[in-house]
Amino acid sequence: MQDHENKETNVKSTIDAVTGLVSAIPIYQDAIQPSAKQIGKSLETVTKTVNIALSPIKALVWGYEKIEEFITSKVSEKLKNVSEENIVSPPTSIAGPTVEALRFAGDDINLRELYANLLASSMDKTTQDLIHPGYVEIIKNLSSDEALLLQAFKHSIYHPLIDISAKLPGSQSKKQYSNFSHFYKIINIKRPDLIPSYLDNIIRLGLAEIPFGSTLLDPNIYEPLEDDSELDLLKFKITNELKATVRLERKYIILTAFGRLFVQNIVIDKNENI
Repeated sequence: MQDHENKETNVKSTIDAVTGLVSAIPIYQDAIQPSAKQIGKSLETVTKTVNIALSPIKALVWGYEKIEEFITSKVSEKLKNVSEENIVSPPTSIAGPTVEALRFAGDDINLRELYANLLASSMDKTTQDLIHPGYVEIIKNLSSDEALLLQAFKHSIYHPLIDISAKLPGSQSKKQYSNFSHFYKIINIKRPDLIPSYLDNIIRLGLAEIPFGSTLLDPNIYEPLEDDSELDLLKFKITNELKATVRLERKYIILTAFGRLFVQNIVIDKNENI
């Protein structure tokens, strides 16, 4: 009891000391008041702007009813060709994180398609064992464009790439552009200029790899890339602005075994015939 009273006394003393300190320096209050008022107005303006900017987000965060409606309609549609005896409950380790992720990504059509395929495949007895719990985190680490880019791997597990370097006399080659590709012609991506970084992320997630020092055996597969008008612009910059020699390095990106299962079960819709 004595300790409790001592603690209350100490707290009261601290409050009194702080209150007394504030009361003892009224001269500074007047000095800073105009600027403080101005800062307050500015902060109020910024706060209003931020609230306006964030207001649409409130509508985009899905509630349980919205998720339930999506699962009932979309996932059911994807399972329409699966026999009833093969439709089973999904593992909690997959269904739980997926439902939670849909709360924040349900408004993105490209991402929610992957989540719907994930749930559908995890509810099909014939594919359930192929669905890794880590797939949820992979989708969460994909942008909308990257989810769309993976569609390019549905018909081919590999794609040619080219690195463009500049070689100045008496110096080593310096890379000017990495992973030039024709993905922008295959898939209608919002930001085709970011495709090289999208590929980096897909590789980081373990879905694909670029074998070091390897090229595709068919040399004709690189000709459309090397004759591309976009590549000509890069070549022009190197030869005319940098006064350097252009060097092209042929390589390719290919799905890993892990990535092939991901594309087969998460990117490809169950109703697609591929």
